[in-house]
Amino acid sequence: MVKRRVIPCLDVAGGRVVKGVNFVGLRDVGEPIELATRYSELGADELVFLDITATVEARRPMLELIERSAEELTIPFTVGGGVTGLEDARSLLRAGADKVAVNRAAFEEPSMLTALADEFGAQAVVCAIDARVANGGYEVVTHGGRTPRGRDAVDWAREAVERGAGELLVTSIDADGTRAGYDLVLTAAVANAVGVPVIASGGAGHAAHMAEAYASGAEAALIASIVHERPERLPELKAELQELGWNVRI
Repeated sequence: MVKRRVIPCLDVAGGRVVKGVNFVGLRDVGEPIELATRYSELGADELVFLDITATVEARRPMLELIERSAEELTIPFTVGGGVTGLEDARSLLRAGADKVAVNRAAFEEPSMLTALADEFGAQAVVCAIDARVANGGYEVVTHGGRTPRGRDAVDWAREAVERGAGELLVTSIDADGTRAGYDLVLTAAVANAVGVPVIASGGAGHAAHMAEAYASGAEAALIASIVHERPERLPELKAELQELGWNVRI
């Protein structure tokens, strides 16, 4: 059985890790590299760094932070936020990121996914898809959930994979930060529509929620709030997942 991954996510704004609910009401929860190093020590399988204000502020990616992180971390990590084209992605990967996550830029120029996959391999290309419930389905939103795009999220997921994405990071804006559980309908719909790994994101409150996401087809579960407050919760979650019958790395 494939080992399911547990991936802490560090949303970064103003050089600090922040967390909110439904992408608003952000609060400071720590220093990025300190938290990232702690998660690595506690058994995280991978990490995700997301510069959540870069696109809104029209900034370039946080290269200095990524270079420093690459010097400290011994586990793979993905970086997203502010990636507007191939040169931004190249810079992040050269700075030490293992994968680059693209969201708004890929949606507006899907050929970017193909170009990235051709240059770096699909395994380094993560398409991040943020979605909200709308019109009986799920609509793609960008710019930190602020901008609805009028495109069905599952249709976009299919195209993103066809274009070259090797992994999808699927976030429910409605569930984000609520700790009420992932949007399992969204997770299952995307996982059933594509043949690449899906990372479920938004809403984890305890290990059972993560197990539900795995059962819905996700190969990895993104977590934030439940470990930011107490990083030592990470190995406990993994032990609980094992007790629930899921094959995770301890």
